[in-house]
Amino acid sequence: MTRSPRTLRLLPALALLACRDAPATPGGGTPTGFAQSYGVWTPGPRDDCTAAIHNAYSVVGPDGKLYPTWHPPVDPATGCSFGHDHGRDPRGSALYAMVGSIPFGYANEQLDVYDPANPRHEDHFGHKVEWENGVRLHFGSAAADAMFDIRCDVLVKLHQGTHSKDAFTNNLHELAYHVLCSDGAELHITLLAAIGDPGQFTRSCDGATEVVVGPATPANSPAGGGRRLIPDRACVDQDILVPLGQRSDFGTLHESWQTANSIRREDGHGLAFFDPYFQVSLPSRFYDPASATLVGRPIDVCYEVTPSGARAQGGACDESTSGGTITGVTFDDPRSVFDGVRRVVDVNSNTIDNAAGPAVWYTDPFGKHGHTQPFPGSVRQFIARIDNTRGGLNASGPTLGGNRDYGSPRVHAPN
Repeated sequence: MTRSPRTLRLLPALALLACRDAPATPGGGTPTGFAQSYGVWTPGPRDDCTAAIHNAYSVVGPDGKLYPTWHPPVDPATGCSFGHDHGRDPRGSALYAMVGSIPFGYANEQLDVYDPANPRHEDHFGHKVEWENGVRLHFGSAAADAMFDIRCDVLVKLHQGTHSKDAFTNNLHELAYHVLCSDGAELHITLLAAIGDPGQFTRSCDGATEVVVGPATPANSPAGGGRRLIPDRACVDQDILVPLGQRSDFGTLHESWQTANSIRREDGHGLAFFDPYFQVSLPSRFYDPASATLVGRPIDVCYEVTPSGARAQGGACDESTSGGTITGVTFDDPRSVFDGVRRVVDVNSNTIDNAAGPAVWYTDPFGKHGHTQPFPGSVRQFIARIDNTRGGLNASGPTLGGNRDYGSPRVHAPN
């Protein structure tokens, strides 16, 4: 098969192969097939890149199939726009030579083998990459920080779609998590993270109300730790549609996906625990139970006026509509700032209890039932042979991405 020059391949960890298990399974070569996630994007009316140009940004995964991977919002060779972003270019990460390009949808693809009756496929837009080199972990006090002084290279990718109704009910979202720390902690994990309970989410503006929406896909989605905080119509009515003379609080349009992940052996012993949080400001959706689609659009709220005269005042609405002088801005218009490009990742703790090894485990797509040998639908995980439990002392932070905006003049929802 002829390969495009844009096609990216997973790179072997050459420096590590000679002394211990490689953290990643190298890919490359001619693909043996196509993943379900490959080729699903097609250009919308505001995009001028072709599907063929988009599909050229691909990588051969550990299973030999071709997967989509990171690409910039604008193709540098042609100048055409894809209209969406995938976060930070992973090639700048110190871990890239070890990990290579991330195959989007690999854990979902393995679920097709592990449990073919209950698939979970996600759209292309939601795959978001973030990384930072040499970040310092925090342990709650200056004294603890000085005692441990642990620094890490971090490269993560979560599927965090914030434009559709998917996350209202579906709690399974693909997470690729790579971290290498100065205390010897090292994780290279891919799984379907179960974030909170299926069928519901937590209202973001009070952080407490559980909003039950309906059945999840797949129907047997496991409950997980953490939670998905998402704004709903109640948040909009409370904080954005305000009386004249007040300013709207657009901070209510904030999503925080708080993960709590574990990798476990077949006997249930926890080998690794990590709990990054993924946050998005100004998504292009909120939950609206009165809508036939269940999706409300913040940009539409900019044009609403209640019977009492309450309306959106200032902030993101003014920015999107030039202070209300531009009418008819739709949710997929690049002029709308409700596009989900403002994101941060809180790294938090990386706890490993694997001193006896081995470093390579094979788990189901949810990170459970770990074995030392692969099995149908298993995912290869790398966990350092250490015990850094520290008597329960966990790290918090740091935050990645707060100083970056991944938008461009032509990025727009869905994104």
